[in-house]
Amino acid sequence: MGTPAEQRLLHMIGNAHIDPVWLWQWPEGYQEVRATFASAIDRMTEYPEFVFTSDSVLYLAWVEEHDPELFTEIARRIADGRWQVVGGWWVEPDCNLPGGESFVRQALYSQRYLMDRFGITATVGCNVDPFGHNASLPQILRRSGIDAYLFMRPGPHEMALPGPYFWWESPDGSRVLAYRIPHEYCSSGADLGYQIDKSLAQLPPDAPELMVFYGVGNHGGGPTKANLESIRRLDATGGLPRLRCGSPRDFFDRLVASGRPVPTHAGELQHHAVGCYSAHSGVKRWNRRAENLLARAEKWATVASVVTGARYPAAELEQAWKLVLFNQFHDTLGGAAIEPAYEDSRDQFGHAVSLAGEAFNRAVQSMTRRIDIAPEPEMTPLVVVNPHPWRLVADVEFEFGGFPAPSARAVDDRGEPVAVQRTRSLATVSGWRRRIALAADVPPLGYRVYRIHPDGDRVADPALAVTDTRLENDFLALEVDPETGWLRSLLDKVSGVDLAGGAAHAVVVDDTSDTWGHRVRAYDRAIGTFTPRSVRVVEQGPVRAVLRVVSVYGGSTLTEEYVLGARHRHVDVRITLDWQERQKLLKLRFPTPLTGVRATFEIPYGHLERPADGSEEAAQAWVDVSGELPDGRPAGLAVLNDGKYGHDVLDGDIGITAARSPVYAWHEPKELEPDERYSFQDQGRQEFTYRLVPHAGDWRDADVVRLAAELNQPAFPLLESYHDGDLPQARSFMSVSGGDVLASVLKVAEDDPGAVVVRAYETAGRGGEATIEVLGRSVTARFGPAEIRTFRVPTDPGAPVVETDLVEWEDRPRGQTARTEEPRRDAPPVAAGPEEPPHVSRAGIET
Repeated sequence: MGTPAEQRLLHMIGNAHIDPVWLWQWPEGYQEVRATFASAIDRMTEYPEFVFTSDSVLYLAWVEEHDPELFTEIARRIADGRWQVVGGWWVEPDCNLPGGESFVRQALYSQRYLMDRFGITATVGCNVDPFGHNASLPQILRRSGIDAYLFMRPGPHEMALPGPYFWWESPDGSRVLAYRIPHEYCSSGADLGYQIDKSLAQLPPDAPELMVFYGVGNHGGGPTKANLESIRRLDATGGLPRLRCGSPRDFFDRLVASGRPVPTHAGELQHHAVGCYSAHSGVKRWNRRAENLLARAEKWATVASVVTGARYPAAELEQAWKLVLFNQFHDTLGGAAIEPAYEDSRDQFGHAVSLAGEAFNRAVQSMTRRIDIAPEPEMTPLVVVNPHPWRLVADVEFEFGGFPAPSARAVDDRGEPVAVQRTRSLATVSGWRRRIALAADVPPLGYRVYRIHPDGDRVADPALAVTDTRLENDFLALEVDPETGWLRSLLDKVSGVDLAGGAAHAVVVDDTSDTWGHRVRAYDRAIGTFTPRSVRVVEQGPVRAVLRVVSVYGGSTLTEEYVLGARHRHVDVRITLDWQERQKLLKLRFPTPLTGVRATFEIPYGHLERPADGSEEAAQAWVDVSGELPDGRPAGLAVLNDGKYGHDVLDGDIGITAARSPVYAWHEPKELEPDERYSFQDQGRQEFTYRLVPHAGDWRDADVVRLAAELNQPAFPLLESYHDGDLPQARSFMSVSGGDVLASVLKVAEDDPGAVVVRAYETAGRGGEATIEVLGRSVTARFGPAEIRTFRVPTDPGAPVVETDLVEWEDRPRGQTARTEEPRRDAPPVAAGPEEPPHVSRAGIET
């Protein structure tokens, strides 16, 4: 028997979920925010019991910039507790596709805005509408001042959970108290009896306190007079639980204070709308590119500010980040918005990229102009810039109005010969413009000068063997089957394992699902494959060889260029796809002979193993399968990418969803009319690159995480001139040694221009100690498995290094109300004490 209805309490959470972009463009969303917030203020005047809950800090910023009177009234209501701020993020983003640092920036800019404008921070996370939630979020939430979380999807029919509320635990052990909203986050504007009945039907009958959300939503609106009148009437009627206008913070605090046992769920919250992992290839590519160019710009702008005194463009970088964060809104980045919305998104991502490009260029050139480069006859200096805090061995391409000679030679800063080869110029106007590939080797987060000379003695060709269908260096050998267009062999010569399988590669799948891919688990209804039309070698030399395969299906053409560098243990495949199919999907499959596989997917700031059952899954820049060959030897294959997110693993085969062509903003049960004109996604040309990394044994030992980062943030070549200077011809500014720790962020501190911030995370899931050398300072710290740590490092060598949270606060400000304390894994939940619990451990920092 459950608790008697009259002894139960329903916290009625008045809200107005607002999609700033969806079936409309952002100017309409901008207006709906103002109208909705004004309505909420009016309801507060009319109903003294009414409490309004809002998320998405951007909306407050929008009101501030164009309606200061309304903003002042909102601030007054926040101060008296009637307007509750949750979320603490710029928008409700897609919670699978953004990179780890994007989730950090959602909190960093938003929590600081709330503290600056209202003297509060949000303590309850809120993503009620996104389509799933990655497993790293509890740690990111906890380390940005948030200890509770609201969500709705996946629903009960999509994922069984231990209850409507539970401790949600990430791989590092961090926890937040999560609540799955029953039925819907929004309601009609009429009587709430139906909303309450449907919500109670999804909730356990013995829980004494629960939350029900109400208010007109999606296009805004918020709680109505009819909503609030019905709460009064239904509360007085009897037969239902007591109804009280309340806030999520109050509910979570009462739950913890009650001492009731709370179960734990570890891992991600999936699945809903798996088609959104791949819908609209364009926006996915724009997002990945912008994230990486911003990270690169911050690193080098920071280095330049310390080394040369150049101005750090904090305001411009923040503006760019906020444009990216806005376009990570779940309907935008998820590909579910109307077609004109993507014209806006393209332009806004483009503006962000332009700001990042300007910041990077100014920073790099403020340094390269100070490198001491002596003149030599007919010599062209080239500076190659490494954006990563580890040594980068990579082939770079550059163009210049170069020598009339058909070939060139190069030496590095020590005078040692370096391999170069001529490749095809992007300019077809004349033979004056040259394009050259150079085998670079650059210090960690540093640069190196190369000197390019016309013709002369060439570096002897390394062991790079080429035939019509085969490429081979000292480490790898690959052979293409002209009948299928896929690899007949992918041999790791070091370990002797061959990872190529015999199944189809470029597979066309029937996909009549709507834009979201509702009710789809796997894209597995294959209806055909691309057929190869030509296989030929298009480039070879001392740096690399390139083999091009052109295949067709229907009206579509797929060009894959296999690029094998002379020094590399991986193969890059450059894709040009002209896709003309409708309501179909292209899967690039990577079959292997492996059995007993473990499928590992990169997630934001981490990785996760999932079943190899063919389910469509979201991943960041890499997926790996590791298992056994038929002869029992351990082996694996990792597939890396620079702009795709939809993947699957079926037994030993990896699949990337390369193109998907539903109708824009088409939601079941709407049926397409045969005579209507529709716009289909992903029509036309797109380009991306994937990287194949065969390995023996564990993916951790194959540098998969670093290789993926290098693919997404490649080396940058810059032609220079002769000049005196105070900088050497090769230099490093940051490196990491020890453990499996990757330093992903270097930026100037938000509150202290005399300090830099370093963010790093443990990538292998096994913990360890690492030392970070940055701009003359040293930080040694122990990282737990999958742990993210942030350090503020003063440039003054006498000042101490301090660990901060993700918002860059050492002593985190308190939020709107008291917070719960995160329990130990083996301890029951306890009520919050009078003091704020420690948020981050500062143990183990040495400077």
